[in-house]
Amino acid sequence: MSTPLRHLPNLICVLRMLLVVPIVVLLVNGEWHLTLLLILLAGFSDGLDGFLAKRFGWQSRLGSMLDPAADKLLLVSLFVTLTWLGLVPLWLTALVVLRDVLISAFGLAYNALVEPLTAQPTVVSKLNTALQLAFVLAIITAQAFGWPPVLGLEVLGALVFTSCIVSGFDYILTWSRRSWTGKAQA
Repeated sequence: MSTPLRHLPNLICVLRMLLVVPIVVLLVNGEWHLTLLLILLAGFSDGLDGFLAKRFGWQSRLGSMLDPAADKLLLVSLFVTLTWLGLVPLWLTALVVLRDVLISAFGLAYNALVEPLTAQPTVVSKLNTALQLAFVLAIITAQAFGWPPVLGLEVLGALVFTSCIVSGFDYILTWSRRSWTGKAQA
């Protein structure tokens, strides 16, 4: 017998998406400490929905799409807002957004032309997401507490740049290989 609680991870994920609006508003208003608090809450909810889904077998195809979408919505919103505030270079935000758009486009094409796609982030992509999050948190923390120093922010920015390029190509190569192998077996 199935329980209505099986939808709880998806509900938590949607609530995390709704946190994006107050986070952006707080950023624009320079409320750095509250912004950090809401980002930590979003991170906690991300861990909680994943734990519940795995622990109780409440995983779903919808959840496998909602979770990365929520992460990307938050990160892209943070990058765009921080760029608008003059704290992140436009070219870096453009690269982050372009990577996500290309991955989404390739994913949709793969889904339509080859087979249904299940979201399976690669190790390189997980590293890229972690670096992006570390970078935006460092930017906000620098505004709130005056730390880390500019050099640390620049190093993190360079790592984000590199990981965006590498992970973007990694996805393209992975899906190209899967497409080729799938068609070769048909």
